[in-house]
Amino acid sequence: MAGKGWLLRGAALGSTALLSACGGSGGGGVSSTPAPPTVVVAPPAPAPTPAPTPAPVVTTAAATYDTGEYRATVGAVSMNALSAYNAGATGKGIGLAIIDTGIDLNSAEFEGRISTKSAAVAGQASVADEDGHGTAVAFIAAGRRNGAHTHGVAFEASVIALRADRAGSCATTGDDAGCKFGTDAIAAGVDAARLAGARVINMSLGGTTMPQALQAAIGRATQAGIVVVIAAGNDGSDNPDAFAGVAGTAAANRSVIIAGSVGTTDGISTFSDKAGTGASYFLTAVGEKVRAPDHTGTAFLWSGTSFAAPQISGAVALLAQAFPNLTGAQIVDLLLTTARDAGAPGVDPVYGRGVMDLSRAFQPVGGTLVAGSMAAVGPASTGQTSAPMGDAKTSGMGAVILDGFERAFAIDLARGIGRQGPSRNLTGQLVSRQRQVAIAAGGTSVAVTLAPTPRGDVLLQPARLTGSDAETARAVAATVTQRLGQRTSFGFAMRGGAEGLAAQMAGQATPAFLVASSTGLGFESMSDAATALRRQIGGWGVTAAIETGDVLAQREQATRTGWARSSYEKLSIGFDRQVGPVALTLTAARLAERDTLLGARLGAALGSPGATSWFGDVTARFDAGHGWTIGGTMKQGWTSPQVRGFAGGGLIRSNAWSFDIGKDGVFGEDSWGLRLAQPLRVSGGGLDLTLPTQWDYATRSVSVWTSQHLSLAPTGRELDLEMRYARPFAGGVIQTNLFWRREPGNWASLPADRGAALRWSKGF
Repeated sequence: MAGKGWLLRGAALGSTALLSACGGSGGGGVSSTPAPPTVVVAPPAPAPTPAPTPAPVVTTAAATYDTGEYRATVGAVSMNALSAYNAGATGKGIGLAIIDTGIDLNSAEFEGRISTKSAAVAGQASVADEDGHGTAVAFIAAGRRNGAHTHGVAFEASVIALRADRAGSCATTGDDAGCKFGTDAIAAGVDAARLAGARVINMSLGGTTMPQALQAAIGRATQAGIVVVIAAGNDGSDNPDAFAGVAGTAAANRSVIIAGSVGTTDGISTFSDKAGTGASYFLTAVGEKVRAPDHTGTAFLWSGTSFAAPQISGAVALLAQAFPNLTGAQIVDLLLTTARDAGAPGVDPVYGRGVMDLSRAFQPVGGTLVAGSMAAVGPASTGQTSAPMGDAKTSGMGAVILDGFERAFAIDLARGIGRQGPSRNLTGQLVSRQRQVAIAAGGTSVAVTLAPTPRGDVLLQPARLTGSDAETARAVAATVTQRLGQRTSFGFAMRGGAEGLAAQMAGQATPAFLVASSTGLGFESMSDAATALRRQIGGWGVTAAIETGDVLAQREQATRTGWARSSYEKLSIGFDRQVGPVALTLTAARLAERDTLLGARLGAALGSPGATSWFGDVTARFDAGHGWTIGGTMKQGWTSPQVRGFAGGGLIRSNAWSFDIGKDGVFGEDSWGLRLAQPLRVSGGGLDLTLPTQWDYATRSVSVWTSQHLSLAPTGRELDLEMRYARPFAGGVIQTNLFWRREPGNWASLPADRGAALRWSKGF
């Protein structure tokens, strides 16, 4: 209180050192003034970052804690305590020991929450506060939340009040004014807190070097998992009180925090001792003009490191309740490592580890795993869908994850799935400097596509390329077909798909559309090689083919370019027959993806599924005569995910189709065509996983597994309408294509995509 001395008058009483609380180099209040009649609400703080609910079931906390009372609680706002409250942490059930001048037993602020194990450890008859310092400290740590004025940080914690002031010392005046505490009484208080089951001990005290007996008591407490918070002192010196030096000794067991004071803008308080020699264990919190009642119930605005310490002690109680698996040393480590940096970067001699920040302490820290597994959860993304899935809803896969401290957090794994945007397939068709060369001789045909090297040279040799030639010419695609007798032929394609190879061997021609297509895999891919064997059996042609290649997925990190690749293998058997003017093809195919699901790349947290798909295709083309042709395709697919690390599976249905009409010789040697197509789209189904949804801290194991479904069917449906026209021009062929894509990429929210292309090509 006002008028109490600044300087510690240390004296010996037998073998007991005397320490101060309210004044001097102790952790006590620099000054206190009566609070104004009306509470001035602090200006709103920046919105704290919400943390996933630490309870093992996915729930949405009611937003009832961000009140005027909270906003007026300057320490809670500074530390972003709203993150803890929204996560369900209030300190309930946690014993918070206050070694100080006692507590106001009649105060409604602690009604029903003063532990029966509270005690007067210095010989007083009662724990009733005769000074006000202990009551104020207790309120700042654990004062009730009732919608009026301000509240404590851990407003539902149990207070273990341990009165340790020397009888009569608080009433002294003059040069020796101020409460005095014997170190033997403090040691008794530490032992009493330990026996009472406290998780944190607040010591808003300070003085000379701590004697061995008190260090031993602190050692017993920290060995029992208790966190000890000691005020740094109010001399404004470069180092904390010597009393707080225990934080750097073996007795601390990495479970002691030295509390410094800052204002509401994170600036170090002028009165606060600085981190100095205790920088590694030094943490700051608001200790200026903190509203709290004294032992008479009168509200004061208190300043001093004494009132920064209970802010930290309250935060310890919140963490201890929310994460019962944490040891005292782990709680200290969390608070120190998640503090906001202040002053010089890193650990510095003024702020030590920085300013306490619960928004960061209540987020996962370190690597995260799905509970009960070794499946890692990335910091931002859990995967990426593919074009057939379009705008499929990516939510609804609730699970418990564990961070580096084995703390349980609830998370929706699906919310981390990125969704691939529409492909720009027209660009890929037009932007090319490749050349194609075809040779046919007897029953053999060879087609080679060459791409220029960075030097710009392209060279084709009829024989094997020499070493220097190989550097100037790069074959990027080739097909070779060979007839083996009258009814059998064999084909090989490099960088070409099995469908095109089979069509070439069957002598089928397809219209030259650039965008509207229902063929291929239906998602971004690149074929490495394909082989096919065709046999004519009666009126049917039978073609068996195998294709290998890579599924391509866009890199998830903005700093990386190119594609992520994973392999696939496709086996197919096709039956084709010419029935009068109708060419009919029936194809069955099996697609095996190693690490993707219809082109989607989902991470380990979602089972890293590969997939096996079966497709049935029907293609028909009718020659109507006079140059007119009508054609269409239908594709139906069934995909079974193959999940790793979790029980799961599912069935995904997909389809694609196209219809086109064309005419050759509209105006002489020209060609015209129109096609309407739906590229491959998931029509129903999704991924089923059995995920952990409840975590038992007592057994440190998953107590509930829940089967969940992730629908991969989009609401959007892409439809492509394309018109083509080609005719000879200037010794080559000029071709124009006009297209319109509705809901491109199967995204219902995207506007239609329109475009045109004009190409001229010439063989040489």
